Amino acid sequence: MAGIDENIVREYFEANGFLVCQTNKHQVQSRKKRADENIDFFVENPNPLRGEPAFVLTPSELKKCGRAIVAVRAWHTAVFTENMISTAKGGLFDFLQKPALKRAEEFFGKTGGVMKIAAVADLPKSRQERQKSIAAMKSRGVDGVVTFPQMLRSLIDAVEINANYAKSDLAQILRILKNYGMLRGAQMNLFEK
Repeated sequence: MAGIDENIVREYFEANGFLVCQTNKHQVQSRKKRADENIDFFVENPNPLRGEPAFVLTPSELKKCGRAIVAVRAWHTAVFTENMISTAKGGLFDFLQKPALKRAEEFFGKTGGVMKIAAVADLPKSRQERQKSIAAMKSRGVDGVVTFPQMLRSLIDAVEINANYAKSDLAQILRILKNYGMLRGAQMNLFEK
């Protein structure tokens, strides 16, 4: 269901003040995707904060990002481990190839830098394994990552149960689930591994 994954990513960036442009609204099935078709979104923050954003882009870190290309890699049954990243073939990092970066330059113009962000299912929980995954993605050319658990938590926290989100099916569903007590608030992890 690429549509809902892309919808979550789009709403996350919009909720954080970004202008979002989806490049391809169709799924390429009859041929291999071109590198530039692996960019799912062009995003721009009209008012970025000063400073260098951290690699894991929480909402506060995301506000430091100006322009970016975003690739959605939402395999919700897989954690992006160092091994998966190092042995990846075909498609995982195609949005980092020269034709894709040229397309980003055409879209944004030559002024200012453009971050390369991957939206991934999740990173390993262990601090050591997480750092290895981050190092592997950085070595491939990824500048930042957003994870689906973090994006969903941010969207859930932002939804008000008394509001009507007629223009957002995702926000409306989250509001209904929150209203009926089916979504719990974030819990503290006192004994994290």
